Amino acid sequence: MFSSWFGGAAAQKRKDAPKNAILMLREQLTMLQKREKHLETQMLEQEAVAKKNVTSNKNAALAALRRKKVHEKNLEQTQAQIAQLEQQVYSIEAANINYETLNAMKAAGAAMERIHNGMTIEKVDEAMEKLRDQQELNNEIAEAITRPALGDQVDEDDLEQELEGLEQEAMDERMLNTGTVPVADQLNRLPATTTADPSKAKQTEEEDEEAELAKLRAEMAM
Repeated sequence: MFSSWFGGAAAQKRKDAPKNAILMLREQLTMLQKREKHLETQMLEQEAVAKKNVTSNKNAALAALRRKKVHEKNLEQTQAQIAQLEQQVYSIEAANINYETLNAMKAAGAAMERIHNGMTIEKVDEAMEKLRDQQELNNEIAEAITRPALGDQVDEDDLEQELEGLEQEAMDERMLNTGTVPVADQLNRLPATTTADPSKAKQTEEEDEEAELAKLRAEMAM
């Protein structure tokens, strides 16, 4: 417990170190920038004194110019320090960004490693194969469920006969409504004719003639 607490405190301290360094640098920058403005004001004042005494008091003018030169030198040093501190702030910020980015990438890698723990291409292929098998089984089950039962299968011949009956009923109904018989029905309803045998027709004709002669003899005998 204590080790984890100290470990957490140490980690937090390392994390806060860049931020603390940047805060210190910015405080120093604020102080130097104030000094820079103060030196610039002092230089302007000494220049004004030199201009004021350039004709009336040469020694005072020269002394003012000497003080101005000192302020200029201090100003140059201050500006150089400001530039250095600004560069340090930039470098620490960039380094901290790189550090945080690297930590984020490490955390992402660790998370992916935990997610893929024990996972291999072979296992993925096996899982996908099982999924396909289950899908095929599901399709077969659905087909079996929707397939009609054996006793419910329809006889096609019965359907044809029922259809013919419906067609005949419709035809009869049209006949009753219109009073006419379709040509096809008239042809179907004509008695079937057979071609007469020539020999039988001749025999019948002879028999008819003999019967007629017999009838005449009977009338003459009377």
